[in-house]
Amino acid sequence: MSTAPDFRLPDTDGAEHGPDGVTVVVFTCNHCPYALAWHERLLAVATDYADRGVRTLLINPNDAERYPRDSLDAMRERVASEGPWPAPYLRDSDQAVARAYGAQTTPDVFVLDAERRVRYRGAPDSDHGDESAGSQWLRDALDAVLDGRDPDPAETDPVGCSVKWRD
Repeated sequence: MSTAPDFRLPDTDGAEHGPDGVTVVVFTCNHCPYALAWHERLLAVATDYADRGVRTLLINPNDAERYPRDSLDAMRERVASEGPWPAPYLRDSDQAVARAYGAQTTPDVFVLDAERRVRYRGAPDSDHGDESAGSQWLRDALDAVLDGRDPDPAETDPVGCSVKWRD
């Protein structure tokens, strides 16, 4: 079980956030159909687990020059039109956090325990196209961590669009 890097990133309003206690870190974006398909389910997890002390941080690491829909301005517009969101939407403009975590896709989900140990990594659930899947893998992992158990599975393959790295 590896320890995840600590970080502080700005949200769409400029406030900085980082992992604190049990934290769900989701690398996501504005344009990927997989990220968009899972978006509402991930926000539901953020809402459902907030009262149990779980923080959810949504991080957009994509190259905004090549993908303008992932720019900070576009992120702000999205949150303003859809918001309020139950989790901050953070900008990883230099992609340092995504690289440190080894993010591969949007989305790529990490569940960290209170010591920042990675307890789950992968997809939110088994099928981005099936809303009834309800982010079940993520929910199961959170329930296990909150109950002091090891998640099973502890890892699944992240599914989505590749992170759009700067050249």
